[in-house]
Amino acid sequence: MNDLPLDMLTALGPLDGRYAAKVAPLREIFSEYGLIRRRVQVEIAWLRALCAEPGIPEALPLTPDENRLLDALANSLSLAEAQRIKAIEADTNHDVKAIEYFLREKFSGTTLAARGEFVHFACTSEDINNVAHALMLRDGLAVLRAAQTGVEDALAALARETRDAAMLARTHGQAASPTTLGKELAVFAARLRRQSAQIDALVLPAKLNGAVGNYNAHIAAYPDVDWPALSRRVLESAFGLRQNPLTPQIEPHDGIAELFDALARWNTVLLDLDRDVWSYISLGYLGQKAIKGEVGSSTMPHKVNPIDFENSEGNLGVANALLEHMARKLPVSRLQRDLTDSTVLRNMGLAFGYSLLACQSTRKGLGKVTVNPARLAADFDHAWEVLAEPIQTVMRKAGLANPYERLKELTRGKKIDAAAIQSFIEGLDIPAADKKRLLRLTPASYVGLAAKLVDEL
Repeated sequence: MNDLPLDMLTALGPLDGRYAAKVAPLREIFSEYGLIRRRVQVEIAWLRALCAEPGIPEALPLTPDENRLLDALANSLSLAEAQRIKAIEADTNHDVKAIEYFLREKFSGTTLAARGEFVHFACTSEDINNVAHALMLRDGLAVLRAAQTGVEDALAALARETRDAAMLARTHGQAASPTTLGKELAVFAARLRRQSAQIDALVLPAKLNGAVGNYNAHIAAYPDVDWPALSRRVLESAFGLRQNPLTPQIEPHDGIAELFDALARWNTVLLDLDRDVWSYISLGYLGQKAIKGEVGSSTMPHKVNPIDFENSEGNLGVANALLEHMARKLPVSRLQRDLTDSTVLRNMGLAFGYSLLACQSTRKGLGKVTVNPARLAADFDHAWEVLAEPIQTVMRKAGLANPYERLKELTRGKKIDAAAIQSFIEGLDIPAADKKRLLRLTPASYVGLAAKLVDEL
């Protein structure tokens, strides 16, 4: 069985098997090809900066034809070219050196051949890798953030749709002061958007400063060039990253850790939503549209399971396990560097893939839920005891003795109906307007500003 061909049925992991189509937009970004392509882009951007620097006369200014050739390599690297780089790596046993040799090979027979020695000039491998990884994360975020925004928008729309759907709240799983379904969903929409704002505020740091971060080789060759400024131009102008001026051999990955922590927090809020919506479905507050042809159970034909929210929850757990491990591990490196970060960074795409799957599942699930007004109303018929809160609060206002204790004696651990509540209110010595307002109150109407709070979205 060791000669099984690689396809979706034989893939080692579900992201390249069962879920391959769902995470396809991430493949070009986080695959080995994606890493190679961005390494080539970084090498070319550095070469261009050297050729444009007046203080480096040996790196001749580039002609329009030469720039077009570099554009083609940077923007349209083919799979065959990436395979050629891997073939070179098989000889060099060094992935970044293979990029350098590939570019020199591509320059051979062109006017760019004269710039061959300025490919990877004064660089260490990590100069190329840290920028390439930052570019992968930047591009991967564009895909993931679009999916996250889709969830947030779908959730906000459902919150507005259910703005006035009164619902018995449950604290500690017990009947509590009423709310509206829309307001509770709006809470999650606001939480997700808050985490999104923190993700969007992050700008990944990067470095192009040589073997141990001091521009040692750069200064040895061209002592009069402002190397930090040249490096900053490449990182900030060409790639939109933020220069980290103080590093050892590697960029210390603190920025990546911050990003992964932020993504894990967003995922945690989504997981919390998944569990609550699952619970609302279990309580019957929400139903689910039956999809023709789908089977909910292999033996129970009636079932419509909340599988989208369950799938999301499971994938979020895997995603956060990866994100949180990487956030804890990547900032830790022995002395000026070790290689423990290298193999870990190759798993970034897995964390993004499982996060993307979760977003897709939750959004699909939100699109299938329906509100069950009858079930919401039925709960209120058996929860008149929740009016103990407003009654004792009005009693406090009126200065009556021991209002909390009196309502506790009446309601705690007991099932109270409308008649018992109204009889108690009738016997209170409180202003007529307050008594009239309390007598009109029902569990379903006791929702405070819940509906209006949805408008905060």
